[in-house]
Amino acid sequence: MTFSLGYGTNGFSNHRLDDALAIIADLGYTGVALTLDHDHLDPFADDLARQVDHVASRLSALGLNRVVVETGARYLLDPWRKHSPTLLSDDPALRIDFLERAMRIAGDLGADCVSFWSGVSILDSTGDKDVAWSRLREGVAAVLEHAARLNVRLAMEPEPGHLVQHLSQVLDLRKELGEPELFGVTLDVGHCVAVEPVNAAECVRLAGPLLWNVQLDDMLPRVHEHLEFGDGHLDLPGTLAALAEIGYTGLAAVELPRHSHAAPDTARRAFEALTEAMPQTWSAKAERRIREKPSVIGSIFPAVGREVGRAALRPDSDPQGLVHGTVDDRARVRLVTVLADVLGDAALAAELRDLYRYGDDAERRGVLRALNSLESPGAEVTDAGIKLVEDALRANDIRLVAAAMGAFARFLDDHTWRHGVLKCVFVGVPLAAVADLESRADAELRRMLADFADERRAAGRDVPADALELLKEN
Repeated sequence: MTFSLGYGTNGFSNHRLDDALAIIADLGYTGVALTLDHDHLDPFADDLARQVDHVASRLSALGLNRVVVETGARYLLDPWRKHSPTLLSDDPALRIDFLERAMRIAGDLGADCVSFWSGVSILDSTGDKDVAWSRLREGVAAVLEHAARLNVRLAMEPEPGHLVQHLSQVLDLRKELGEPELFGVTLDVGHCVAVEPVNAAECVRLAGPLLWNVQLDDMLPRVHEHLEFGDGHLDLPGTLAALAEIGYTGLAAVELPRHSHAAPDTARRAFEALTEAMPQTWSAKAERRIREKPSVIGSIFPAVGREVGRAALRPDSDPQGLVHGTVDDRARVRLVTVLADVLGDAALAAELRDLYRYGDDAERRGVLRALNSLESPGAEVTDAGIKLVEDALRANDIRLVAAAMGAFARFLDDHTWRHGVLKCVFVGVPLAAVADLESRADAELRRMLADFADERRAAGRDVPADALELLKEN
């Protein structure tokens, strides 16, 4: 198993969010660190729910399967004071409210965690750091109450110049709070170069299983300036190797917030540097073999599960991988993406049919999730994909059914799509797995669900809560 490479949207602040996500995906990244900001999913927007649904569909369609919600926007809460208020302010209520909003968004997006920091304490100049630390402890405890209610993880980032600027301080705070399960670490490897007493690779090892979010950039010692790889003192290959060594499987996203003026080129150079520095994993070797000889995918596809693992990508909120998939799903999607780069429409359609026809349920699920990741499939792939989705919807494997109702289901006719939704409700697939549900649900679907609900009640059986919620929207 390995981690996902992503890019931070704060490095695309001059782009529309949809465009930024498309570029990040086109460059080969498979995840995104999403900074909530005025023009990038504003958590205070009147139509926030609609925006979140749109972003979720967009991430799914682009194959950006790993997401972290970042909360470091500069003037989102106060137009006059950067990053204010913080958890250390006289009145931290607005910061706590913002973090709660961020956690709600993270939950809706299936994000790994919400990343946050302590803030700069105005009390530091008086020397009364005990007061500042007490405020921080109380503020984080309040945020953790929301986290427990929403079942969303929080990852604290040590930030140079802040009250908490060292990894050891995050770990100490966690102990003081009773080592809450939902409290982990965000590590910016550039910060390790700038302020930590040990190098980034050793910081990774010290964080260990508490490391839930990684930010990638270069820096110089004692200078808090995010640099492109090679412009500072970071040992990039050693740092990435340490992530692999500890079994890190989360998101490692490039953090270059001051490079928005040249975002596409900067992101491209970063991906090239990361690809060159990455440990040679089984997946990387498999992708290279497929580029050299596409027909080998038939022998590689069955081996994916035993090589990369079969764990759910979001074990806390989606233990069966029905909504977000599994590690082997993600690897198979990537292999098909490579295949799509080197084959024409007809050849790709033929390979997908064979992979599905001769594969076991896990391999078939991988084909379906790969179809969901294809943004503009050709006519023959579309025709073949529709038949495969229809076949999956006749199955009783709930993970096949869930995968069949992803983004590619937009090509199903209304009648088949409605029955696909009803199949999800009937077999126990959460409706969160259904792409475009809010925009495509119509009166006929609600009528069908109402009839189903009546039958369940008459039989003395419960009606799934998400089906009832959809009926309430009528």
